[in-house]
Amino acid sequence: MDMQKAKQVQQEVCDTAKAMADSGLTAGTWGNISGRIDDTYMVITPSGMDYSKLNPDQMVIVNMKTEEYEGNLKPSIEVPLHAKLLLTRPEVNGIVHTHSSKALAVAVTRKGIPPICDDQVSILGGDVRCAPYTFPGTPSMADTVAEALLGRMGALIANHGSIAMGRNLREALIAATVLEKTAQIWIDVQALGNAEMISDEDCAKFYDFFMNKYGQKK
Repeated sequence: MDMQKAKQVQQEVCDTAKAMADSGLTAGTWGNISGRIDDTYMVITPSGMDYSKLNPDQMVIVNMKTEEYEGNLKPSIEVPLHAKLLLTRPEVNGIVHTHSSKALAVAVTRKGIPPICDDQVSILGGDVRCAPYTFPGTPSMADTVAEALLGRMGALIANHGSIAMGRNLREALIAATVLEKTAQIWIDVQALGNAEMISDEDCAKFYDFFMNKYGQKK
């Protein structure tokens, strides 16, 4: 393991955790963040600690294949979920799991969100699926959430919250923010009615544009 890279990811995970809390995407000590070090190790937030008081050295280094961790602080209970996603999605380097209020409101219905917004389909990949309810921190949750995320960068978790991913942690946090906004819009649309969906063809075009052409890429 490259310790310089590990320190860098610890800093990024800590900074993202504080930004998540400051943005109102989570309350108390709920939610968790992870970042990839390499194909074996990840960094994840510690269990049950106040985000505002965290420092980078408290971010826990975990072997994704064995779930063994370094140091005295226990990692988040959601290690199996983060490890599963990072091991099976090589394009993903950052994960943000929140219990944000609007996404959770939709997740309580145990239904997903159809493709209704440009930024939703560009950043999340299309409609937002809802993984079935399973007990947190279990391999069952890891498996069902991974299935809901196939071809997507964001999903709901029934009666639990939401999860978003990115090619880096900055992108993952943006995806979590977009997912929460999309949930709010979907809730509002229920009152207005007559929502028009974005076609599968256009979803694919938007997602390809964001992944391959958006921004200052050459």
